[in-house]
Amino acid sequence: MAENIKISSIIIARDEEANITRCIKSQVNIVDDIVVMVDSRTTDKTKQIASSFQNVNCEIVEWKGYAGTKIYALSKTKFDWVLWIDADEEITPELAEELKQFKQSALEYHAYDVARRAFFLGKWIKHSGWYPSRVTRLFNKKFVSFNEKEVHEHLNVNGVVGNLKNDLNHYTDPSIEHYFTKYNSYTSLAAKELFEKGKRATIIDILIRPIFLFCKMYIFRLGFLDGLHGLILAVFSSSYVFTKYCKLWEMNRERSK
Repeated sequence: MAENIKISSIIIARDEEANITRCIKSQVNIVDDIVVMVDSRTTDKTKQIASSFQNVNCEIVEWKGYAGTKIYALSKTKFDWVLWIDADEEITPELAEELKQFKQSALEYHAYDVARRAFFLGKWIKHSGWYPSRVTRLFNKKFVSFNEKEVHEHLNVNGVVGNLKNDLNHYTDPSIEHYFTKYNSYTSLAAKELFEKGKRATIIDILIRPIFLFCKMYIFRLGFLDGLHGLILAVFSSSYVFTKYCKLWEMNRERSK
C-alpha cells in the first residue's frame, strides 16, 4: 500500500497571464511542488503571477523547444511522480478529488492518461474527434521520457498506461485571433519536422488531405453536432493541414535550388 505519495507538476508558459492563475489555483492542496518555466520571450506578467504562489519554483528560461523545455522543467522537480499540465489547462474538481485518492492508493502503473475537455472559442467541443482525446499526463519520471518532436510532443512510457476517470479542462483557443497567433508557428514547426525526416509534399498532401480531414472531423466524427463552432474548427483544421504541406513544399523547393 502506497501512502502519502507526493506529486510535482511542470508547466511551460509564454505570455500566459490570462491563464496561469487558473492553472495554478486548480492545483492547490493537490500538487506538492509546482515547476513553472517561463519563456524568456514573454512580455507580460506571467512570471510575477506564478511566483506569487507558494510551492512554485518559477524560472525564466531560454526556449529549448516544447520537448526540450519540458525536459529541463522535469529536471527541476522534487518528486518522482509528475503531472504535466499546460498553462491553458485546469484540473477539474472531480479530477482533483481523484488525485487526492491517488496519492493514498496502491499504484498499478508507471503512467496514467486523462481525458481533456477542449474549449474552442468558449465552447466545450464534444465531437469533431476532440473528446475524450486522452493524453498521458501523470507519470513516474523514472520510467517515462519525452520524445523530441518539434510540436505536439508526447511521452514515451515503459509499460502499460493506466486511466484516470475524470477530466482535465483545456482552454485551447478563446478567440480566433489567438488561434491564428499560434497557427503560423505551429504549421512551420510541423513542416520542419516532416522536412527533417525527408518527406516531400505531393498534390495529394496539399489538395486531398485537407478535404479528407474536414470530412472526417465535420461528418464522420460528428462535428456538425458542435454547431457553428464545429464548422469553424473543421475549416480551420483543414486549413492548418493545407498550410503545413504548402510550407513543406516550399522548404523542398528552396533546398533544390
